[in-house]
Amino acid sequence: MTLSLDRLERRLGYTFKDPDLMLLALTHRSFAGRNNERLEFLGDAILNFIIGEALYDHFPQAREGQLSRLRAKLVKGETLALLARSFELGEYLRLGSGELKSGGFRRESILADAMEALIGGIYLDAGMDAAKDRVMAWLGPQLRELTPVDTNKDPKTRLQEFLQARACDLPRYEVVAIEGEPHCRVFFVECEIAMLNEKTTGQGASRRIAEQIAASAALIALGVENGHE
Repeated sequence: MTLSLDRLERRLGYTFKDPDLMLLALTHRSFAGRNNERLEFLGDAILNFIIGEALYDHFPQAREGQLSRLRAKLVKGETLALLARSFELGEYLRLGSGELKSGGFRRESILADAMEALIGGIYLDAGMDAAKDRVMAWLGPQLRELTPVDTNKDPKTRLQEFLQARACDLPRYEVVAIEGEPHCRVFFVECEIAMLNEKTTGQGASRRIAEQIAASAALIALGVENGHE
């Protein structure tokens, strides 16, 4: 094995017993007929399992949908490509001349695929425990910073899911006033839920916007969100 691959192994924190597995994991289909696509397939499955198990253990109260969302965030191409760049993995990829000229060693999809192939290679080289050890060393810190609260979802959806998880009645929204000319109306909405003594309110250029603002106020009143996100 070359000195450069020794250096990569130190960065990865893993030494391959079978150097050919490492070379295969770094070989793009543009370089040779025998390439890393099958290892990538295997590594993808192993990565999803390891992260899924870790999320299941780390968030015992999280629902299936929340766990799926968190896993997708950790195993997506962007995350894996950033990890690959931290190892300077692009320097070690075996690419065909066309990919080299077009900057394939910097391409997110190629870097992410190579990371998955390396995971598959480690699994074949030393088994699941070794693969899990490396994946958690690489992604564990990010996993521990995650939260099951999905701030990408709109406030009405977050409020509904919060209430459903506690077997509570769903919120009731009511338009209490509409002001302004037809071309610039303002809708005033109240949101009523059993867990709060007072209704929350929202106003906006449409009923939907006003309901979202009222739902956001309800989440803050419930202590679910702090209003500074």
